[in-house]
Amino acid sequence: MCAQYDTVGVDGNSLTKGNMPTINVRTDAKLKKDASEILRKLGLDMSGAIKLFLRQVIVTESIPFEIRTVNGFTVKEERELEEDIADMEKKIKAGKVKMYDSVREMHDDILKDL
Repeated sequence: MCAQYDTVGVDGNSLTKGNMPTINVRTDAKLKKDASEILRKLGLDMSGAIKLFLRQVIVTESIPFEIRTVNGFTVKEERELEEDIADMEKKIKAGKVKMYDSVREMHDDILKDL
């Protein structure tokens, strides 16, 4: 896969076809195919999407989107969730959390205190 800059370079200087920089990216075939299909639906090709990404890196001076885990959380959110789960597991083992066998049982327990 290969992406090229427009005819105007990042520094604003005009580039002729003969001296346009090339970026080579190695990726597996499935990733390229899956991404290409989605980009096509968005009206972009791979080269246009990479150029868009690079422009946004410059504009934002960062990665222009939140990095998410496979679970759909940011790294910070996932870390906090894992800490909450570990804390809850400790409370369960210490007997500090009341456990129920069903939603009905929990519901009835809540209502009896009203």
